[in-house]
Formats: sequence, structure tokens, C-alpha cells
Amino acid sequence: MSHRLPVSRAPDPLEAYIQHFDPLLTKRNQRDALRRYLEGLLLPAERNKTLTALANTEPVRGAQHARAQGLQWFLSESSWSPARVNTQRLQLLRGDTLTAPDAHGVLVIDESGDRKAGTKTAHVGRQYLANLGKIDNGVVSVSSLWADEHVSYPLEVEPYTPKHWFGAGTTDPAFRTKPQIAVELIERAGTAQWPFRAVVADAFYGENESFHLGLQRLQVGFVVALKPSHAWWRPIDEPGSLQEIAAAARWEGPARPGAWVRVVRRFRDGHTEDWWALEVLARPYGPDKRRRAIVATTDPRQLPDKTTWYLLTNVPAPGSERAATTPLAAASLAEIVRLYGLRM
Repeated sequence: MSHRLPVSRAPDPLEAYIQHFDPLLTKRNQRDALRRYLEGLLLPAERNKTLTALANTEPVRGAQHARAQGLQWFLSESSWSPARVNTQRLQLLRGDTLTAPDAHGVLVIDESGDRKAGTKTAHVGRQYLANLGKIDNGVVSVSSLWADEHVSYPLEVEPYTPKHWFGAGTTDPAFRTKPQIAVELIERAGTAQWPFRAVVADAFYGENESFHLGLQRLQVGFVVALKPSHAWWRPIDEPGSLQEIAAAARWEGPARPGAWVRVVRRFRDGHTEDWWALEVLARPYGPDKRRRAIVATTDPRQLPDKTTWYLLTNVPAPGSERAATTPLAAASLAEIVRLYGLRM
């Protein structure tokens, strides 16, 4: 059996971490490129983490430098398996007492978008890029992330492929919407036995009924955001949106909060904030119904946009009839706010 040739070591403790992945890389230049790649990601740089920045060469012309070409080959053409590397990464996280997951955390579903020039890059298209907050040409990926009050890390990332890449557009059997990709990621996390208290996601997913149906099929708890204007069928003389119900709820200050309940949010840096939560009692929502709607805010009088959440959950209320008939553990208003707060 031949001996593996040594490579230039990465700084400690990065080197000790990278050695866990060496058995997955059969070639010496693969093992060397992984070290240089991770060094580039971790080092502070004035430029974004482009390939030339990672290789420490100048933009554009530096792309032809041997270091940049080596990284390009490693990332796009080399024969190592990203899935096996990711599996090893997650096993290391599970095995460390500082990062091991438990059922107190959440599974965050989110997406990211990166601007790309041209039309040749896989999955590229003109679409909404959340990172930019506007429609532009780029690539969008859906991700699952495990988080609690102390640590967070991604589990998987799947690119979204726009409809123009498929011959039959959205009717093509291979086409998947972002909510469909998200449900697949959640199902894979469950199959891999990642523990979590609930799935949390923003209003893009919270307003999507197919996403709700997917979670219902998987029988997992969720806390997702809704739009302030989220409405339902009702008589014309009743409040018809979450924002209207929150505005109509009686609030006469902390000493006389009415139906508002004080909850304390605790942050990773140790500081706390007083928030107020309201259990919405409306035709489709309530503590004894299949779905609950909650409004959480720092100011029940003003309902400021940036610090007011409109939430939907299938987790039952403590003491409710539904809490005795569903396998999902009950959650108070404070717990619902805590769970969604982990997304932030």
C-alpha cells in the first residue's frame, strides 16, 4: 500500500479539523486545495470571497494564476463528493458537545441569492434575490439550518432552478418550487434524525399553502411568519387581518396590558428585551384550533414594522383540548416567540 504524500499544513487548529476530511480526498492536490480554500474563506479580506480573493490574486487577470486555477479545478472539476464531505462535517458537529443538536433547537428554512452575470451559470435566471432585496440576474438556493440560543450551522443547501431551464416550464416533472425544495430538506433532516422543536421560516413560506401541506404530511411542528395583511373570510363588521386585530387589542400600558402577555427575549450576548405577545382569536385561529396565530411586538401601541412579528403555528396551546390529542408538545406564547426568535 502506497503512502500518501504530505501537503502544506493549514494553521492550527484548522489543520486538525481538515484532517478529518483527508480520507475522502484521494489526490494530494485535492487535499492541498481544501486547505487553501478554507484558509481563504476564514481569512479577513477587503474583497468578497471570489475565487481570486480566495487564492490571494488580483481580480480578473489573477484568475489565470496557478493558485486560482488550482482552486477552480478543485471546486468545479475534481472528483471528490460534496455529499460525503457534508456528511462528515455534520457527523463532526453531532459528535462535539458544544455543537451537538437537541430537541430544544429549531430547523430554519431560508434562502439566499447571489447576483451572477450572463446566462451560462447553472440555475441562473432573473429572479428575486433576497440578499439584494430586489429582482436581478442571479442564483437562488434554499437551505436548512439548525439553531438554538448558542450555536447555528447549515445542514443542506439546494439550488432552485428557474422554469426557463425546463422544456415544459413549471409543468415539467423535474421542476420544483422553492417550497417543494424546502419540504424535501425538512424531510431529509427528519430521516437523518436531526432533532428540532419546530420548523421556522419567513412569510414567503408562511403564506404558501403547499408548504403547510408538506409540513402536515411530515407531522412536524412549525412557527412561520405571515404578512401583516394576512386575512380570511369573515363578516364585514369583523376585523379581517392580523394587523387589524392587533391594532384593536386593548393596550393601556404595561400595568394594564389587556390580552397582551409580556414575554422576555434573551439574546446570545446576554441582554434581554421585553416583548408583548397576543393570541389571536379569530374564525380560523385560536388556542383550541388546528392553527394558532400570534402577534409579537416590542410596542403593542405602535406595532413598529421592524419589531413586530405576525406568526402562524400548528403547535398547541398549553391546557387546550388539542394539546391532549396531538403528538406535538404544547408551547406557551413565550415559547413561540423564542422559537421564531432563533431564526433571527
